[in-house]
Amino acid sequence: MNSYERSMALTGEPPKSLLKGQKFATVTGMAGLFILLLALFNVEFPNKALWLTLSIALIFSGVFWFSRAAYSNRHKGIKNDGVWFKSISSRGMWGWVSGIALTGFYIVLYFYPEYLGLVKNGSNNGIIGFFDPLSRFLSGNPASQWFVYGTLYTVAILGFGVKFIWKYRHNRYEVIRTFSVMFFQTAFAFIIPEIMARLNGNIPYYDLKNIWPLNYYNFERYRINGFIDAGDIGMAMLIFGILSIFVITPILTYRFGKRWYCSWVCGCGGLAETAGDPFRHLSDKKLSAWKVERWVVHSVVVFVTLMTTAVIYSYLGNDNSKYWLTKSSFLISVIVLLTSIFIWVMAFKRDQLKKDAQYGAIGYFIIIMALVGLHYFSGDGQIFLFKSETLRKSYGFLIGSIFSGVIGTGFYPIFGNRVWCRFGCPMAAILGFQQRLFSRFRITTNGGQCISCGNCSTYCEMGIDVRAYAQKGENIVRSSCVGCGICSAVCPRGVLKLENGPRQGRIDSNQVLLGNDVDLIELVNRNS
Repeated sequence: MNSYERSMALTGEPPKSLLKGQKFATVTGMAGLFILLLALFNVEFPNKALWLTLSIALIFSGVFWFSRAAYSNRHKGIKNDGVWFKSISSRGMWGWVSGIALTGFYIVLYFYPEYLGLVKNGSNNGIIGFFDPLSRFLSGNPASQWFVYGTLYTVAILGFGVKFIWKYRHNRYEVIRTFSVMFFQTAFAFIIPEIMARLNGNIPYYDLKNIWPLNYYNFERYRINGFIDAGDIGMAMLIFGILSIFVITPILTYRFGKRWYCSWVCGCGGLAETAGDPFRHLSDKKLSAWKVERWVVHSVVVFVTLMTTAVIYSYLGNDNSKYWLTKSSFLISVIVLLTSIFIWVMAFKRDQLKKDAQYGAIGYFIIIMALVGLHYFSGDGQIFLFKSETLRKSYGFLIGSIFSGVIGTGFYPIFGNRVWCRFGCPMAAILGFQQRLFSRFRITTNGGQCISCGNCSTYCEMGIDVRAYAQKGENIVRSSCVGCGICSAVCPRGVLKLENGPRQGRIDSNQVLLGNDVDLIELVNRNS
């Protein structure tokens, strides 16, 4: 009897009962979570370091064991796994329960950390106190809610990263990029900043892979003062942060597209790709969602640009004899930079952007008018009618906390795993702008081989109708595409391929005639 599963049904088969190994793995992982739950309710453990190690080991072992039991004895390749039949991955009851539980955790984490055991003047208790031994081992400081969050975040990416690798082990690209996000999260976002704090307590806590505008706070007064007070190391980190914005990011995006960051380095993307993988098909593919996405994410970019400029402006001086960078010279520099980008886009890339160029012109006008008004209607420490600190806190609350944390991660089981990256991340929007205009990256399609199964569109976490491009044989060059490659990984015919080819013909390809809406005579004459 042939054991190959030949069905390419989009929904897959209804889920079968858990295997014996999966049941034992579930019990193992739940035991680790139960220890954390006991710590949350202030249960005192005689040896916190031992019990914390046991808890993390049980959680990681449970995920690893479950993944191995689920995928090791199955054939490599496409696995729909009945996602539309499972309650947790089809917006069923368990999906809503999970979403509400995650959202509740984020609300408490961001706004009520005292309920997790944070004590400002004294020894921590609860789950935060439970993590004190690990925090003191790495940085020499007691744990905070952010250390607890960072630890759990890293464990989730490592554990579910192993599950992701088991699932997509047939695709070398998926395996390598998953190892990449696991490495960058563990080393650059978790371990190295803690060790740096231990070696030099004056250096601001710094996630080395975070780049403005994702780390919108990096140019605030307290951060700048912290870098300066840290000496040469601090200045090197500040210069690295500036070079990352204007040099490193454009070069890497030109060469590899925004995937170098969004799918290979970013912690938000890392969690979305690993822990959020079971929910990627929930992303909204409707045209209305795409229109909302474009307006919302680019509005966030305008907001963060104005907010960052305003915050820097607020602590600069006006006396040329005392300051090499004054308020007026800073604003002029920002306006010149934005104007240069705007002129370049309108002169050389307007045809590519088409209607988006009009929206870009509107956004540019709003920013410039706001910057001019900033200079004439702001006082010391104030931006228009608001204090600069109030403006920063408002952005941090609305975007940094509510959008990226509470909604962006808590609503994985409802809106899909990339809702923050798609609708709210200013870094993704800026990288997408660069990718759309001058990157070499594209996803090429072989329309003649497409059987319209719809796997690619269903599993696109950014809501792109990949199948529509594949049927026409058009290269996929979209600002929102993060280059995760799942559309290619789940394609049964090898229609889609991620490439970094020459920029000529990158957008207007139409090289596959079958199913394409092209004029054959015009195409032959153009290529002759």
